[in-house]
Amino acid sequence: MQKKQFKEKEYYNKLNGAFKIPTWYGIEFKANFEQNNGVFLNPENNVPLDGLYSAGVSVSLARGLLTNQRMASLKQAKYFLEQAKEDQQITVNTILYNAALSYFNWLKTYNEKKVYDDFLNNAKVRFEATKRAFQEGEKPAIDTLEAGITLNTRKLNLEKARIKLVKSSLELSNFLWLNENTPIELKENIIPDVNTFNTIDKTFNIALFNNENFNIENHPKIKSLVFKIKSLDVDKRLKMNNLLPKIDLQYNFISPNGNQINSFNTNNYKAGINFSMPLFVRKERGDLKLAKIKLQDKKLESETAKVVIKNKIDAIQKELNSFIVQSNFTANIVRDYGVLLKAEERKFFLGESSLFLVNYREEKYIDSKLKAISLENSFFKSKATLFKEAVLKAF
Repeated sequence: MQKKQFKEKEYYNKLNGAFKIPTWYGIEFKANFEQNNGVFLNPENNVPLDGLYSAGVSVSLARGLLTNQRMASLKQAKYFLEQAKEDQQITVNTILYNAALSYFNWLKTYNEKKVYDDFLNNAKVRFEATKRAFQEGEKPAIDTLEAGITLNTRKLNLEKARIKLVKSSLELSNFLWLNENTPIELKENIIPDVNTFNTIDKTFNIALFNNENFNIENHPKIKSLVFKIKSLDVDKRLKMNNLLPKIDLQYNFISPNGNQINSFNTNNYKAGINFSMPLFVRKERGDLKLAKIKLQDKKLESETAKVVIKNKIDAIQKELNSFIVQSNFTANIVRDYGVLLKAEERKFFLGESSLFLVNYREEKYIDSKLKAISLENSFFKSKATLFKEAVLKAF
């Protein structure tokens, strides 16, 4: 609406209202109402007192016919929605992966504390036995000192393990929530599943996973990149279309009686053609070249991602196979150190060995058990990494 009033004269008062109905291709249907009056109104704007109605169509013959900004934005919005779904799956798996690592760390610290708990009792028994032997004159005083040092060392290690367990349980609590966003905290009497080794494949849904059946094209990251490529391809086609000249045809039926459909006829009409085109189309050519570069870059990123994902999964699979071999060796080492320790303890209580040798055997046995726990933890982390890299859906 435009209006001009000067020295109590209404130069003009122009009212022009319209609405458009765009279609998929470069065609628009529109209706218009125009009412103008005033002393100095331009003659071409003269209309009946009750206004003038018009209804018609506008067609783009070159630029905007097969694609335009509206069509491109709608297509890209659909692709962005699908891309967001794939990215969401990746994000969910990353969160589950981090939660799994926290759980495995909690299990590891629990097992380490249990080891120190068991051997603390052994150190207490050995200290009391050595003390009695000294009082009875069977052992020198230096043995009681050595047994006391070992006992205090076990207590120190147990306290360190206890603090690590507390910290790991609090870290795991970050992922534990009830309904209505209520955080919860693990209580001391809650312990991890010590049989996690037997259930981890079912939990991560990787029991039947193998490289032969793995289709990289179904990977969420690849699918996300595919939707991104499609979106960039739409943008490229739009930039190509912008190189065409702009030719718009308009035809409108006009009538002073908008409430009577039969009043619109071919005798009263308004038509026109608009043509425009930049002389050098430098901007359009530059936009097209940039769109092609972005598209090519994303295609190369997709191909690179496929190779990287495949190599990561192959490496994890080989690592998991190696863990099975390492686990068998470690189990044998722990068993053999346990046999050596029991034999040395028997010899010690029979007076045929020294406390130094018993402590040495026990240190080796403890160290082998801790290494076995650490190896198991690495195995669990590799399983979790496979779950994350392959973006499998957990139960």
